[in-house]
Amino acid sequence: MAAWKSRKKRWAAAVCAMLGGILAATAGTAKEAVDLELVITTDVSFSVDDNEARMQRDGAVAAFRSPEVVRAIQAGSLGKIAVAYIDFSNANANRIVVNWQVIHDQASADAFADTLALQRRTDGVQTSISSGIEMAARMIENNDYEGTKKVIDVSGDGPNNEGRFVDKVRDEVVAKGIIINGLPIQTEADKFDVYYLPDLDKYYAGCVIGGPGSFIQVAHGFQDLARALRRKLVLEISDAAKPANPLLIKVAEQRRPAGSSHPVYEKGCDIGERMRYGGFSPSDGRQPAAPRLPRR
Repeated sequence: MAAWKSRKKRWAAAVCAMLGGILAATAGTAKEAVDLELVITTDVSFSVDDNEARMQRDGAVAAFRSPEVVRAIQAGSLGKIAVAYIDFSNANANRIVVNWQVIHDQASADAFADTLALQRRTDGVQTSISSGIEMAARMIENNDYEGTKKVIDVSGDGPNNEGRFVDKVRDEVVAKGIIINGLPIQTEADKFDVYYLPDLDKYYAGCVIGGPGSFIQVAHGFQDLARALRRKLVLEISDAAKPANPLLIKVAEQRRPAGSSHPVYEKGCDIGERMRYGGFSPSDGRQPAAPRLPRR
């Protein structure tokens, strides 16, 4: 009987130790709660020259140094957000420029800006918005944070022309509960580029952004990026705990398909692929024609 009681005690001790280990492991992997998980994805394709790349990076640095952005962060229910920054172009050239950092005050915002300012430029060729969104979504799914809201910011000066069709990727990512907002950069300086779209804002509205409350904030040239990004960040951060904020800059009303949260882009979301591979007429089955070298 004594031996049986001894074995019972050892068994109970082993079970308690195992449960304790499980609880400790679970506690160790608990995600930090934040108001917002935000990935800023920035176009660094061939159409973005050195001066434009500098203005693009400087605009983001200035936005995060802004006291207006910090006040918006601190006004959240938790008073903190998690932010990462990536550059996209070709899928194999996409790069995490600044990995996840938590911003909760001016010092942490300045630290993020300092880190971003020191990073080298990423060189790219084509514009794969779709691969940038896919990379950002993976970062959100695999990070150590749990946000009330999860957002991917996409900024760029042209349409998707490589990788998967951007509207298909957009739909998949939005279905995971991630919102995609856009910052199209519209500039006359690009009007001679083969991928120039005078209605880039409508392309972003119809093909790139998606999810509840998604919106675009237009930058009128690269020199306008600091203002546009600052305004956009304040709107996103302030809206982190509110699924419907009437102060958001909404996309102008356009024809929308039944059940869709975004307007239709009349030229087709594969226009960038058609610009690259030949012809502006709609392609059969949304597949581009036989490849032809791009005229860049």
